[in-house]
Amino acid sequence: MTTTNQTTWTAESVAAELIRCETERTDREPFTDDWPDLDVDTAYAIQDATLDQRLARGEQLVGVKLGLTSKAKQQTMSVDSPIVAWLTDAMVLPTDGPARVSDFIHPRVEPELVVTLAHDLKGPGITPAQALDAVASVLAGVEVIDSRYRNFRFTHQDVVADNASSGAYLSGPIAKTVPEVDLSLEAVLVEADGKVINSATGAAIMGHPAEALAAAANMLGARGITLKAGWVILLGAMTDAVPVQPGTTLAFHYTTLGSIYLSWED
Repeated sequence: MTTTNQTTWTAESVAAELIRCETERTDREPFTDDWPDLDVDTAYAIQDATLDQRLARGEQLVGVKLGLTSKAKQQTMSVDSPIVAWLTDAMVLPTDGPARVSDFIHPRVEPELVVTLAHDLKGPGITPAQALDAVASVLAGVEVIDSRYRNFRFTHQDVVADNASSGAYLSGPIAKTVPEVDLSLEAVLVEADGKVINSATGAAIMGHPAEALAAAANMLGARGITLKAGWVILLGAMTDAVPVQPGTTLAFHYTTLGSIYLSWED
């Protein structure tokens, strides 16, 4: 689809274009190039329209993810808060073999902390302590981000519309309760092909991962949406994302939450 006029686009048509790019494994220029007045509220409407199309084709909503949870990324995008996006069951990465680069456009992988919810969490007004009280389990995780925009070039509004560059995710092998894990000090070592390339602790996620969970509840609550019991919440990246190609093998070693291994083929 090409356009030379911003009036060509609606939330539904942008959502359809993003789904097309994902399905056909093709990228495009950001929508704000020809829709400079695209605002954040409309971008979230696009995100919701994309979710509607996913549900219509049989996917199930399983949770949410946060993006832009580090101060550095917020400064890069000239924002002062994270963004939220949807997770569906089709985004769960299979564990029965290597991941395939050809299933994505230009995948990058980043370590996360993941929680599941024991009961509903409805904002606004949720504190970090209240957010932690709603957590059933804490796990390690990795997320494959895969922007539909060429060279990962986008504005804040573009990335919100694109469901925060969602691709796929995988949870780790060990589930613990909140009292069993120091979320701010839980560390990860990132290895690529056997070489340590990065490390971080949970404090990289908004100073404390509970802040991210509370932010998700409050941001969605302001839109009348409740985080549901049983949902999976990806709390945000702990390190920079690692680009992958066929033959890459990644390992993510957590302090108490085990290790995740992910190899890639064509």
